[in-house]
Amino acid sequence: LAIFLNFFGLPRSAPLVGLDGGQIWPAFIDVHTHLDKGHIWPRADNVVGTLDGARAATTTDRAARWRHGDIERRFEFGLRCAYAHGTQAVRTHLDCMDLAQSEVSWAVFRALRQRWAPRMVVQACSLTLLDGYATPDGQALARLVADSGGVLGGITRLAKPDASPADMAAALDNLFVTAKHHGLDIDLHVDETGDPAASALAQVAGASLRRDFKGKVTCGHCCSLSVQSDEVAGRTIALCREAGLTVVSLPMVNQFLQGRIEGGTPRWRGVTLLRELAAGGVATAIASDNCRDPFFAFGDHDMLEVLEQAVRIGHLNGEFAAWPPAVGRIPAAAMDLPDAGEIRAGASADLVLFRARSLSELLSRPQADRVVLRGGRAIDTTPPDYRELDDLFA
Repeated sequence: LAIFLNFFGLPRSAPLVGLDGGQIWPAFIDVHTHLDKGHIWPRADNVVGTLDGARAATTTDRAARWRHGDIERRFEFGLRCAYAHGTQAVRTHLDCMDLAQSEVSWAVFRALRQRWAPRMVVQACSLTLLDGYATPDGQALARLVADSGGVLGGITRLAKPDASPADMAAALDNLFVTAKHHGLDIDLHVDETGDPAASALAQVAGASLRRDFKGKVTCGHCCSLSVQSDEVAGRTIALCREAGLTVVSLPMVNQFLQGRIEGGTPRWRGVTLLRELAAGGVATAIASDNCRDPFFAFGDHDMLEVLEQAVRIGHLNGEFAAWPPAVGRIPAAAMDLPDAGEIRAGASADLVLFRARSLSELLSRPQADRVVLRGGRAIDTTPPDYRELDDLFA
């Protein structure tokens, strides 16, 4: 016991928790969320369940409802859920489809980042179409992101109809030039589709190498990789490794949206090549993505649930010991948090304690009795009540 207390720099008077052979995990890191649109499902459900349906429902709700107070309350509700479940750092993507809305959302982010700084690291990333950065409003958005200490991001789709590969290459070059100019990292939504012809991931890696980009580049989703041939996927994975990209899988949301067949059962799981990416030397993370919004009807910002679903969907149970870093050390590196996501001597005792003794025990129950330590002290793990948001749906 004395060795344990000394390891974390805790006083001998620190409270003791008996695990009886249970597990100690570092606090979770959630590198891909959407806290600005979270918890709008009661007023903006996605009846058809498709990606296009989610975009349409969100666009309508954003135009009608997304004022400072509305975003702030839902955003903070999500943070409170994540904190209660044991997450210590979150990166959220913010919808930035028009500059006026962007300014509101980024103001909310800055206020909540400061409010939560003693308890949680909160980062934000812009989300817009890539060719938008070639416009005056897009350049103003890049300045807003830089002034807010954010990350430059977007969706690897173009507003231009019938865009060519050359158009995508030009948009990516401009993105990397803009990020380099402002000293920003990049985080993108990439190939969120079941189309085997979608190859933006390889193009992002190529642009990063071509522009000799020294910042961090993170790519979320990358669904189409799993429906491509082994040869094509292998070349892309090699490019990602060479470029030093981090790929983030969002298993719960991609399984919910991808492969929708009206009145039928989906034929594929929508999840990227987790095992192949990791085996190919690519930093591979797992994150929660959307929560109770048109892109995903469920979720509670609980990274243990996310990991559990990833293990089940991706058949990772045979190599489970390799995957805890996907919700700890690997996303912490992508977020440039060198002191997070690991258990080591001298680090802050930001830990999650489970009485579960094995993989089977850990992933078979919700682990609602977990103990979350922040700085060595147990916090209240009661998530906020949904009733707190009722008036937003009246």
